[in-house]
Order: sequence, then C-alpha cells, then structure tokens
Amino acid sequence: MISTVVWGTGNVGRAAIRAVEAHPVLELSAVLVHNPAKVGRDAAQLAGLDGELGVAATDDIAAVLAAGPRAVVYAASGDTRPDEALADITRAIRAGAVVVTPALYPLYDHRGAPPEFRDPVLAAVAEGGGSLFVSGVDPGWGNDVLPLLISGLATTVDAIRCQEIFDYSTYEQEESVRHLVGMGQPMEYEPLMLAPSIPTMVWGGQLRLMARALDVELDEIRETTDRRALDTTVSTRTMGTFEAGTQGAVRFEVQGIVEGEPRIVIEHVTRIHPSCAPDWPVPPDGGDGAHRVVIEGSPRIEVTVEATDEGENRSAGGNATAVGRLVNAIDWLVAAEPGLYDALDVPLRPAVGRLGRKKR
Repeated sequence: MISTVVWGTGNVGRAAIRAVEAHPVLELSAVLVHNPAKVGRDAAQLAGLDGELGVAATDDIAAVLAAGPRAVVYAASGDTRPDEALADITRAIRAGAVVVTPALYPLYDHRGAPPEFRDPVLAAVAEGGGSLFVSGVDPGWGNDVLPLLISGLATTVDAIRCQEIFDYSTYEQEESVRHLVGMGQPMEYEPLMLAPSIPTMVWGGQLRLMARALDVELDEIRETTDRRALDTTVSTRTMGTFEAGTQGAVRFEVQGIVEGEPRIVIEHVTRIHPSCAPDWPVPPDGGDGAHRVVIEGSPRIEVTVEATDEGENRSAGGNATAVGRLVNAIDWLVAAEPGLYDALDVPLRPAVGRLGRKKR
C-alpha cells in the first residue's frame, strides 16, 4: 500500500480523501489542515463519508512529512497564494514524496514554465527524490488528454475548441467568484482572472501541450474577453445576492494561433445566473455546467462531459474528476523515476480494481 497524505480539506481536499480511500493500492496516512477547528476531526467526517477512517486531521506539517509518506495530494489553493503553495509542494518533494496537485498553473506545462516555478521544483526533486504532477479539469484533462484523444478519431482537423460552460453560483468559493472572476462587481471593476496575460498564464500551458502533441508550432497566444451585466438582481443558494447592473457573466477565449488562424481554442462561458447572457453557449441539458470538446473537421465531432458529486452538484463533480486524474496517477508516478511530469507523460488509466467497489 502507498501511504498517502491529503493536504487541505476544501472543495478539492474532500474529494481527495474519498478518492484515496476508494483506491485499492493507496492508504490514507494523514490529513493536513490549516483551520484549527478541523484539527482532531476524523477524515471521514471532513470528507462527508459515513463512519470513521481512523485518521485525525492535524496541522503539524513537519511531523507528517517526517513520517515519510510516499505520496501527497496537495489540495490547498494556489490561486491567491502561489508562493506559499510552491513552498509547501517543494517541501513535500524534498521529503521524498510524489506530489499531485491542481494548485500551480504555470507548471501544467512545466517545459514552458517560468524559472521561478520550475527551478525550485527541479532542485527539490534532485535533493529529495520526489516527483510532481500538476493537472486538473480545466486547466487539465478537459483541454489536454480529452481533446487529443478525440482528435484521433478525425480524418482531418481544422480546429479544436475546448469549452467550460458553468453557472458559478454552484461553485462554493465566494472569494474567487466575487473577486478573482468579478461576479457581482461593478462593470468598471477589473477582475484579476481577466487581466491581460492572466488567462494565458493559466491556460497557455494547455495550448502548448496540445500543440506539442499535435506536432504544430504556435505563432502566438491571443486572448479575447466579453462581459455582461445582470438585468435584474438575483439570489443564489451559496453566495447570497448579486445586484442588477453588476457583472453577471463572462466569456473569454485563449487562442493558439497556427499560421495566422485560431486553431486551438480554450473558451470559458461563466454565469452567476442562467438569465444572464442567454444567447451564449449553454450546457446541452440546460444544467449547471459541462465541459465540451468540439473538433472542427471531417468528421465534425462534439463530446460533452457532465459530472456530478456531493448531491448532484456539477462544480463538485468537476472537482472530483480533477482529483480522479491526480489520485489515479499516484501509483504510476511512484513506479516512475523521480521528476517533473505533465499530462502528456502521465497516462490516463482505466479504473483498475475499482469496478463495482462501493464508496463509504
């Protein structure tokens, strides 16, 4: 059994505990938390599982890493604390652990990552013998392994479009929704996530990964952005009220330009309420969210993925698939040489040993 730590118990961490517990060759050895109120609570309670797992949450990072875990699922956020997340992750790698995480956007494509992110990881790998794999859903499998797999069904490919279409009122992370994305803010407010170059920082690595797999050269990466205001005040279950006239929807593209044309495109269509920007793309069933890949070519191929978890919640479903991609890679990474890996290195594998296995 591979001793595995889950570091963080928010939206991603809850799903990570469940995924580790369900995996036939992983053993949950510790859960690290930041909130003092969670210290001492059983991992099952934090993850929404029945019964107990016999693993009490702790905030003693040094003691957990000193025990020599073979793997760490780093589920703490890196959106607003990238330096701290990088320090935590390299600390775990120096302790000899395989680390999987969605937290560090620049390292989704580590070959194109800035030296200030890549170099500390490589130094930690050399010092401690651990590894790192950074991935998720979008950025992640929704714009690397899935579109590349589907492109292999086509005779000719004119363009690849990856879409995330979501109602963010289901996304229980109010700080990010209101301030990073700008929902509910005046239209003159400039959200950090939409600032020039930030979409490329987050999703540009995915374009480079796809281009590398398709053996094409990108001329450049372009960004487009559109925003819409709410026509009426709306109330949400998780984040309260969003006033009329404030930002209610965002649509942006990160475009990989090949020979002057946008051939590889990652598009996000995000709303706080379905009444805003009804003319923009919506999930095929009119639900809260979906990931879609469109291969324009011969034949034209369209695939939509809808995932639900935690009471039919689409955002939780997306988090769970991101966790699945990462947790299910751990045993492959443990068997591989120490190093820094990306989505083209790490195979997406079938659910070996998990078919029919009951969740707690």
